[in-house]
Amino acid sequence: MKIRTSHFIVHAILLLGAIYSAFPFIWMVWTSLRSSGEAFNTGTVSLLEHWDALSNYRQALFDTPLIKFMANGVVVCSGILLFQVLTAVPSAYALAKLNFRGKRLFVGTLLVCFAIPFQSLALPLFVALSQMKALNSYFSLIFPFVGSVFAILMLAQFLRSYPDEILEAARLDGMSEFAILLRLIFPASWPAIATFSLFSVSSHWNDLYWPLIVITSPDLAPPTLGILFFRSDESGDKMGPLMAAATMVMLPLFVFFLVAQRRFVQGITNTGVK
Repeated sequence: MKIRTSHFIVHAILLLGAIYSAFPFIWMVWTSLRSSGEAFNTGTVSLLEHWDALSNYRQALFDTPLIKFMANGVVVCSGILLFQVLTAVPSAYALAKLNFRGKRLFVGTLLVCFAIPFQSLALPLFVALSQMKALNSYFSLIFPFVGSVFAILMLAQFLRSYPDEILEAARLDGMSEFAILLRLIFPASWPAIATFSLFSVSSHWNDLYWPLIVITSPDLAPPTLGILFFRSDESGDKMGPLMAAATMVMLPLFVFFLVAQRRFVQGITNTGVK
């Protein structure tokens, strides 16, 4: 009886936490379906009473360059993820499976870098990109994130469980380290790569801090910065179209998570296996 009571309490707490976490998203979608004048009218519950969904989504799609903002986000997130994977997998393989001089120093350097907040590097990065005349470009959005300490440490933990016998057999068969990396390590790392992809894409898709610093042109704005331009220039107090735009910006992440959910769970599970 005590066990059932404790389970009930735990599930009740989890349910309350889930409702608390989901409420902003529910309110966002709900507001996107209503007229702007009723956005903050808590006395109106029925969605059909002031239904304005078609107008809100039409304004968000066709009265603003929202599709361009989202295309910019796809380019930036894809570029960042590609370079992060290409740099993290070889580094993680070396960290997990190879013995080399300075390995402890390398690990210590990674941990120090992991502890440094990105905000402290924003000013020197901005100055360097300004001197290179690379501001207002995809390069300025991608370059600071081509390497990920989190990805290296996460993939290294994942690859520690990879059997050493397979690597030794591959070396005995004459495979080079590059061939091992390409033909064995990359395919075996897909669950962890999929898991990291969710963290990377969601982080940079939702990032406002860095684009706000290096981008001033709406033509290069990613989704979050684009919504900021949209709000200041177009929407004003039009909360319905603004929430419709926010809903469409969130939707690709939701679909991406659903597609990669199985790999995500597998990667999280295997990363914790030693």
